[in-house]
Amino acid sequence: MSTRRVVKGTARSPSAPLGEDEDPRVATLTEAFRADPKLAPVIEAFEKEKGEGGRKFGSNGLKTKSRLFALFTQGTLVVKLPRERVVALVASRIGKPFDPGHGRLMKEWLTLTSPRTSWIDLAKEAFEFVNRSKP
Repeated sequence: MSTRRVVKGTARSPSAPLGEDEDPRVATLTEAFRADPKLAPVIEAFEKEKGEGGRKFGSNGLKTKSRLFALFTQGTLVVKLPRERVVALVASRIGKPFDPGHGRLMKEWLTLTSPRTSWIDLAKEAFEFVNRSKP
């Protein structure tokens, strides 16, 4: 018997990371946003853009006012928050500064690493932060 999982008609290794379509935490977050009238347009735009494909930064993320505030990468959530808040969350071991892959850490982006943290709460906090921020 094979240990490979079949996802959307394609076989993949059980060690391969879950995509955002397969991760129940992403589904929980999107459903919570969809239920909030203020946040529902964010999910509608995300789902529309997701169908367009592409690998550019933010193509797998949530936006408000055309500005990215959260994204899904490597099986986790990354959120944009004030620099001081990121420092505090790193100190409390909730996450780590986001490295987009070129070795330079982004000071206002947090990669969530703690399973005890609510993705919904931090995504909402990121949404509010980006809406308050100047473009």
